[in-house]
Amino acid sequence: MVKKTLITRFGLLRHTRTVWNQEKRIQGQKDSPITSEGRKQATVCGKILNSLSWHRILSSDTGRALETANIINKYLQVSILKDSRLREQDWGLWTGKTLGSISKKRSQGLAAQAGIGWRFCPPEGEDRLAVWQRSQQALKETAKKRPGAKILVVTHEGVIKCLLYRLCGRRFLPSEPPIIQPYHLHWLSYDGRQLRVEELNALALY
Repeated sequence: MVKKTLITRFGLLRHTRTVWNQEKRIQGQKDSPITSEGRKQATVCGKILNSLSWHRILSSDTGRALETANIINKYLQVSILKDSRLREQDWGLWTGKTLGSISKKRSQGLAAQAGIGWRFCPPEGEDRLAVWQRSQQALKETAKKRPGAKILVVTHEGVIKCLLYRLCGRRFLPSEPPIIQPYHLHWLSYDGRQLRVEELNALALY
């Protein structure tokens, strides 16, 4: 008798709007509170996502992701699991700065970084390959513990891009056209062997 493979599905969702998002500051692994608009966005997400029968929420352990997850969970009413491996990319010395201010002071350095794709690494931070490695490991380990579950992942834009871009074979270069629409849910699946992209931009959330 052939053993049936249980597919674990992950819905990827970025945290909602924060104070530093408004100020266009790089948050990285530091935190900034969700704004009143962000709380409204999370409420809308909760109402929309409530129809999809989730088993768990897996969240980055940063405050902005957890606050988003907790507001959504008022509607889903499931367990929330935290994982530090789903934190945003560490932007090192550039954390708290705006891209505009970095461009003015270090225009050549920033342009050079953007041109190396997956090896993009802010000073004293981490590169995108490291983000991919830790985040995909977090999803696979969760799937192995909960085969067949449908799990909402509340994380960060950089993490979502690293997961989707790597699985789609992209080089993470500025010349590549965008494939991810903002404020959308994206589906990944894991069959016990391989993590796959199931659907990009599957559901508009707000």
